[in-house]
Amino acid sequence: MLRGFIVFSVHLRQCSTLSSAENQQTVDALYDLSVDIQKVRQLKTWVLHECPAYTKQIADLLKDMGASGSVVARILAGHPEAVLCHPDQMRAQRELWMTVCPKEKELVGINEKFPASFFTSSSHHDNQHDNIAYFQSLNLNNRIITKLMASAPQSFSRPVEQNELMVCTLQQAYQDLGGEEANMKVWLQKLLSQNPFVLLKRPEVLRQNLLFLRDKGFSPAKLLRLLSKLRGFVTELNPECMSRTLAYSQDTMGCSEEELRGIILNCPAVLYYPDVILAERFKGLLGAGISMPQIKEAPTVLELTTQIVNYRIQRLRVYGYDIRTGSLEVLNGTKKEFEMSYGKLMLRRERPIFNPVAPLKVDD
Repeated sequence: MLRGFIVFSVHLRQCSTLSSAENQQTVDALYDLSVDIQKVRQLKTWVLHECPAYTKQIADLLKDMGASGSVVARILAGHPEAVLCHPDQMRAQRELWMTVCPKEKELVGINEKFPASFFTSSSHHDNQHDNIAYFQSLNLNNRIITKLMASAPQSFSRPVEQNELMVCTLQQAYQDLGGEEANMKVWLQKLLSQNPFVLLKRPEVLRQNLLFLRDKGFSPAKLLRLLSKLRGFVTELNPECMSRTLAYSQDTMGCSEEELRGIILNCPAVLYYPDVILAERFKGLLGAGISMPQIKEAPTVLELTTQIVNYRIQRLRVYGYDIRTGSLEVLNGTKKEFEMSYGKLMLRRERPIFNPVAPLKVDD
């Protein structure tokens, strides 16, 4: 009973008493739709006690958009509070979303992946409408706007003025650092798509961090390059943490401030990873026989966990590649990029280059 109280108390739409029975109509309707009732009871049991519920109407809305029965079941199992949304409000929500995502098949996919972004309170509708209009006025691609709405719905449920302020701050920073006006839309679009949550940060944080980095010797051009490489995550940092990380990295690598700036431009992870994580990764690399000069030459290796580094070194060793004397670049990249590099090494080993002037070895 205590556990039930804890679960109930964390929801805004809770039952008036713990003894209230489940809404049998909701339970029956979910069963008819093959929804995993046990999952709902385990994670969001409070939904089953609410009244009124519009289970059949919401399911019909999703099916009308092209969702299959199994997709509807998955959506309602993962986000059962959708059945508490009034059908008229959800039809209006559907129309709103289709102004930026006209293909219903794609909208169903968003519902499956980000149901909470679609099934929102009707009180947010006007703010959503105003924010969509604002981002469209910036000539941002509708796909980018859709991604922002899906992955960072909070930025669309708040007043448009707050987003205008952050976007203006980003645009001003871009211009102050020498960015070209003609490229600003593409730059902003890329930054927002890489980190939609940048809109939810305070403009002062961005300004403080850029000022800190400028004081560390980054020229406007290099600062703009770094801002782009950080993919909007510059707003996740703060001067105190950056100062501590920079001091640790410089001391560990034994480099000058100018060298450190170059390393950061190649590997922004040096800037935003805590010193404890960097310490673990330096230890792992050095323990694998890699030298500090190698790390300084290819610092992006610090973006990889020790486990991934060791796994890749073992695979390379099978084909005779000695990471201690070779380039670390072959270690870098995503799993797909590493597999491509690994494949090229295998090809070289299995198909040696033919030298037409080399003497042929023949048996006597």
